[in-house]
Amino acid sequence: MIRIEDIRTQARDILETGEVRAVIGWRRGSRGMAAEPVLISQPEEAESLVWDPTCFHNLSLNLVQERKRLARKGMASNKPLALVAKGCDARSVTVLLQENHFRREDVYVLGVSCEGSGVLDERKLARVLDGLTPDSAAYDGDDYVFQTEEGEKRLPAREVMADRCLECRSAYPRLNNAVFGEEKTRGLEAPFAALSRFEQNRGAERWDFWKRQFERCIRCFACRSVCPLCYCEECVVDSIRLEVTPETTADEKANRIRWIERSASRSDNFGYHMTRALHLAGRCIDCAECERVCPVHIPLRLLNNKLEREAREKFGYEPGASVDLPALVSSFRDDDPNEFIR
Repeated sequence: MIRIEDIRTQARDILETGEVRAVIGWRRGSRGMAAEPVLISQPEEAESLVWDPTCFHNLSLNLVQERKRLARKGMASNKPLALVAKGCDARSVTVLLQENHFRREDVYVLGVSCEGSGVLDERKLARVLDGLTPDSAAYDGDDYVFQTEEGEKRLPAREVMADRCLECRSAYPRLNNAVFGEEKTRGLEAPFAALSRFEQNRGAERWDFWKRQFERCIRCFACRSVCPLCYCEECVVDSIRLEVTPETTADEKANRIRWIERSASRSDNFGYHMTRALHLAGRCIDCAECERVCPVHIPLRLLNNKLEREAREKFGYEPGASVDLPALVSSFRDDDPNEFIR
């Protein structure tokens, strides 16, 4: 069982000794029971850290944002950032290290095993509670336990757990400097269960489904903004940079290269989401943050799961499994399928 005091003590110790310059974790938020990300730099602030099934966020995004912030200011740091990381968070850090986004010594991973608890799906929970607003959430090994104005509510984990957690392949953070909790297998759903259920539909039905989804997309780019692996300074779907000066003509502005228009039409939305999914092939670690933050509830996880399963079945590749492995798209084996690679 994970004790939050153990995490707080470790965070306090590494701040007191100056081993890290700050710790990124979760604290109790201002939005009901849900936790929110926090960066602490003083040892006494460690008391604010929390750990419960509302710690949804993939905090590795903050490592990417901090690197960009330092780069913009032309600064460097000689101390690492510490990150409280679930299994999926730690896998995304592994991918970032594989891609040399930063060095291993730049991050201190406080790994936390979910131990079967996973995280909640707020949309599922809202449907089940039907208007009740819980004040807190906990996991007792079998059920989620909520405190509400009507008293304690217990719900089976399967009913309100996020799909990614139901299917989680590795809830234990193998990349770590310190780790809390035991390695346990959840096993509530088989890997890619939601994708397999979706693929039982006929091809025409699947295409009709995605047409409806892409028609609803408002191109807010929340999925891109929340993804720790969408770290490019300029996204390929955006216009190529054009320095605008007083001498820049209207024709030059109008004719600059556009790979995909920014309009929220179905065809442009299709191009955007397919491009993004392909760029995450062999990289997406199924944290499903893109789906969680989508304001119109597009099931983006299905797209990424499809490519993740292809990588596993065709190449035996698990994104984020080990820093020592090369990235999927930068290597090949002699027994890889398709002759064209040789």
